[in-house]
Amino acid sequence: MLLPFGLFSYTMKEQREGFFEYPFMENKTKIIVIDDDADTRGLYADAFRAVNFNVREGEDGLDGLKLVNEDIPDIIITGIIMPRMDGFGFVAELQKNTATAHIPVIFISHLGREVDEKRAKELGVKAFLVRDMTSPHDMIECVNTLLTSKEYVLALDPFGFDAAKFAQDFKLNPDLICPEEKAGGRVVLKLRKRDGDNKHFDAELTCV
Repeated sequence: MLLPFGLFSYTMKEQREGFFEYPFMENKTKIIVIDDDADTRGLYADAFRAVNFNVREGEDGLDGLKLVNEDIPDIIITGIIMPRMDGFGFVAELQKNTATAHIPVIFISHLGREVDEKRAKELGVKAFLVRDMTSPHDMIECVNTLLTSKEYVLALDPFGFDAAKFAQDFKLNPDLICPEEKAGGRVVLKLRKRDGDNKHFDAELTCV
């Protein structure tokens, strides 16, 4: 359940008394938390440290890129509106590099605008959460879900088997090139494994 921001009364005392009930991991999961609002950033960063994540913090997208280049994380949480480089620019830069394009990213929005959520989805952001409705506990649950979910991105060969028919039926560029809004990108197939089923997947066409 999502809680209003006014109920974010997280303290180390609550953590000691079992506010978070997560096992401590032998190998720490690496996470980067980016936001120019120090209170928001610290709230989530401290919560992840309390459950034994390896946490690094940045104030904007440029800080985030520097941290990613130093040591690639398992997952990233970032704000949207930030100085120097915003969340959208940050994700776009990650996707230009094959070494970082796969990193799951969560947006934490201060405004919760529908237009931002739509754009985030188009960029491949894994989750769009509203700060005022996302407690530290909810954020940890979201991260754990993303890290344990099985998702695969497969390249499509425009010259292979039924590729030409596939492109025609789904009104795609015959070379499987992305439309103008993602110029230079390639159409790929994203597969998500269904729980408890090793043979059936949910599929989605997207651009990278």
